[in-house]
Amino acid sequence: MTGTAAPRVRGGPMPPAQPHEDMTHVELTWVEKKIEYWIRFGRQAHEQILDRRRRVVGFQPNAVFAFVRWAANDYGTIISRIDILRAIVPGQSYQTVPFVRPGGEILLKVEGWPKVEDVLRHIDAIEALGVDACDVAPDHWRHVAHRAQAGHAPRPYTAERHLAWLKRREIQG
Repeated sequence: MTGTAAPRVRGGPMPPAQPHEDMTHVELTWVEKKIEYWIRFGRQAHEQILDRRRRVVGFQPNAVFAFVRWAANDYGTIISRIDILRAIVPGQSYQTVPFVRPGGEILLKVEGWPKVEDVLRHIDAIEALGVDACDVAPDHWRHVAHRAQAGHAPRPYTAERHLAWLKRREIQG
């Protein structure tokens, strides 16, 4: 067999991984006033532009990001949703979310424009403290999700709470 690669034998060496294979990828689309899928916060590690309306962004394992989806037709809004997700580590279990490959750990899922707006305002308030929203304690996003489901306002995220989270994360290593 000259000129061909040796067949891979079970248990043999794996081919090298693609540079972005371990990332969580999110497909974004922007068609003004029709389909608007965008990232509200998160540290993007990769971006691939597909065309002038579509792109794919990638997040490193354990990165936290907010994915907003809004779409309308001739009769009005058909979807408005925000998901705050943690990108998974390869081999880790995950939940599936449309347009997120392979999926992620869902920290918050809110549907309906009034509730989505409340979450967006909450993110603005956190950023007004000088805290990057992707560094917020994951438990806080779960708290916000539960309060939104119950129709209640979440507790504010404070600088003190953030400092406590950073110290807890440092200890957990």
